[in-house]
Amino acid sequence: MATVYAVAFSGDRFLMVFNEKRAGWEMPGGRIEEGESAEDAAKREFLEEAGYEIKIVKTMDIGHCLVCACLLLGKVNDSPEMSSELFAEIPADTAFERSEYEYVVPQARSAVRSRTMCKGSSL
Repeated sequence: MATVYAVAFSGDRFLMVFNEKRAGWEMPGGRIEEGESAEDAAKREFLEEAGYEIKIVKTMDIGHCLVCACLLLGKVNDSPEMSSELFAEIPADTAFERSEYEYVVPQARSAVRSRTMCKGSSL
């Protein structure tokens, strides 16, 4: 079954959730359900895990999963599954391989910046 996660930015900071089971920070995401698009799955997982809505600007295939570069919108769920925090840099205690985030975060940041520059705002 395919998986997806989202890297969502507010300004130049990105949101991560703390997964207690894995004892580390990760991007909200999970499995793509049958009949669901990767983008719909990313939006659903982000809302469930972090409580925020997102606007997807680009979807990237990194081999073992899909990654959505996003703008962070408003918080709409006051009881998310995990605690979240905005980061300017990748935290030391990540739930998954740090090297993946070191690759994905700059790629997502670039996609979001390109999109917002085209719309006339800065990031």
